[in-house]
Amino acid sequence: MTPEQFLWTQARDRLVKAVSSLGYDPEFGSLMAKELGSPKAIDRMTSYIYQAKPRSEEMLVDEMLAIKAEIQTWREKKESQEAQAKYNARLYYKRMEDEFEL
Repeated sequence: MTPEQFLWTQARDRLVKAVSSLGYDPEFGSLMAKELGSPKAIDRMTSYIYQAKPRSEEMLVDEMLAIKAEIQTWREKKESQEAQAKYNARLYYKRMEDEFEL
């Protein structure tokens, strides 16, 4: 087992335990872990469960979707920043080439 797999398994197990402590099916916790996809996201969900103690599965799913949306927004922002940096570099180097051609 790789270190990444070990971290993922530990995070999943913590989430399953947290979901079970609320009285829900442990399989529900496993499904949420798969959907969240990363140990960091799973740990955020686990923290939410222990702090908020949600009273319904709908509240759990809503929080899981909110976490996924935040992650997706962050990824899109990073992609946009990288694209903008590449574009700015192209403009800068193009201008430098134009200046030296004169």
